[in-house]
Amino acid sequence: PGLEICLRVGCHRARDLAIEYNKPFVGVHHLEAHILMARIPSERYDNKDDTSTEDKVLDVSARAMEFPFLALLVSGGHCQILKCLGIGKYYIIGGTLDDSLGEAFDKTARLLGLPVGGGGGPAVEALAKEGDPKSVKLPIPLQKRKDCDFSYAGLKTAVRLAAEKICVERGVDNVDELPHEDKANIAASFQHVAFRHVEIRLGRAMEQVQKEDGIKHLAVVGGVAANKELRRRLDALCSERSEPWDMLVPPPRLCTDQGAMAAWAAVERIMVGSSDVPEGHDVYAR
Repeated sequence: PGLEICLRVGCHRARDLAIEYNKPFVGVHHLEAHILMARIPSERYDNKDDTSTEDKVLDVSARAMEFPFLALLVSGGHCQILKCLGIGKYYIIGGTLDDSLGEAFDKTARLLGLPVGGGGGPAVEALAKEGDPKSVKLPIPLQKRKDCDFSYAGLKTAVRLAAEKICVERGVDNVDELPHEDKANIAASFQHVAFRHVEIRLGRAMEQVQKEDGIKHLAVVGGVAANKELRRRLDALCSERSEPWDMLVPPPRLCTDQGAMAAWAAVERIMVGSSDVPEGHDVYAR
């Protein structure tokens, strides 16, 4: 969520303000903040017949998604499936055994020599649109494990080996020298298998929580949730079930890390009467 020293400065300042002005001090969990973006109110106006841009009132009492629901959190640092029962009440059903989905996208982008200034995910997604997702044979991870955990380390290695094999076939020294078509095929094939892995693990989790808790609502959050192909495939996963699920994905600008998620998480906690004692709080490196 940021450099340790920057977070420490912000924490100390917030702590001092809370003490000085006798205001609530609310610690925010970064992953919970991502999840709660699925609940941030959509624009509901007090006068739906008024098309003007003035005097619009947001109905803060309405949540876009009510508890309980299932959440898929996919970002550059995390890959988890969680059963969400309330503020501060989350149960991890599955997580990554090694690398996150976002990290796998970043590593693939670097392998293909793509610009990663705006993140490896968007770069791979853009290139994948020009490729054939079935052209490069890659293994789907954890096929023999019947749980909800993820693994992307093996897929990253398989992508690298496949790229090196294509280099030999094309008679070039490295991936940078491959034709654009080959790079696009590698990107598309990687993305296809990476998302197939998500579909399998998530589908298993959906079966579990629907059977045990009657849950039929899915929130997809985190930076990778901005990927349009992932959204399309998960929407199909929900709508094609025998009992269709409702799926909610925040707008792309609210999927990646931003200040609104921390602010909204604080609002959610305060509204259920949850806050922290400011004295003694600090930031520590993981």
